[in-house]
Amino acid sequence: MNKTISIATAMGLVLSVVFVLGTIPSGVDVQAQTEPTPFPSREKTLSVTGTATASIDPDLLIVQFGVETQEKTAKEALDSNSNLMTAVVDAIRTTGIADNEISTSHLTVFPVYESFQEKETGIYRQKLVGYSVSNIIRVETKNLSLASSIIDGAVNAGANRVDMVQFALSPQKQTMVSDDLLADAIQNAKSKAEKALAPLGYQIIGVKHVSLSEFGYPPPMPYYKSFDTMESAASTPVFSSEQDVSATASVIFIIGSK
Repeated sequence: MNKTISIATAMGLVLSVVFVLGTIPSGVDVQAQTEPTPFPSREKTLSVTGTATASIDPDLLIVQFGVETQEKTAKEALDSNSNLMTAVVDAIRTTGIADNEISTSHLTVFPVYESFQEKETGIYRQKLVGYSVSNIIRVETKNLSLASSIIDGAVNAGANRVDMVQFALSPQKQTMVSDDLLADAIQNAKSKAEKALAPLGYQIIGVKHVSLSEFGYPPPMPYYKSFDTMESAASTPVFSSEQDVSATASVIFIIGSK
């Protein structure tokens, strides 16, 4: 009887030891739980925005003008418009504009309605009175001195609207100016950072991030004009002006003590 109790007691102790050992995590888990949390990064940075601006002479002239006609039928309106536009294109060719410098901006044919009030009912209704055709062409040339000649020649030949006269930068010149200005903007950011860090006893030791703005410039004010007559009394004065171009660069510098 005593032997049986002793055996049962021994078995209980063994099971207790096994149970306790089973609750102890493995060596790897213990190390993971006791490993100290890493310190946050002590990297010091300074964010600066640099700018660069330049006044650039335009090298591209853009003139947009056209002919509007109205007739009773769409065919009559289109035929009338085509005849006038042919004369306009021939006229601007004589100023020295090549065919590859002329393009169609838009051509529209739309009905024209007139509102009237019925005497019997007082209801306002519309009736078709004709068709209007608008043909707008666009001239792009690097010969800036032709602005007045193009406008006067077109109007004298039958153009009855001038939508826009714009002096701009050609894509080639725009790319060249963009590259130069972005480099200058980064240099400006670096100069600002160095001046700010000097009295603090710090210096630039690296670059963490650079953000460049899209190159752009404010377009010149368009020139809009419509004409009631087919003749221009005097040469139209048109003047070009420099374009203010700007670029920005935001740079995050990594800094350290001297």
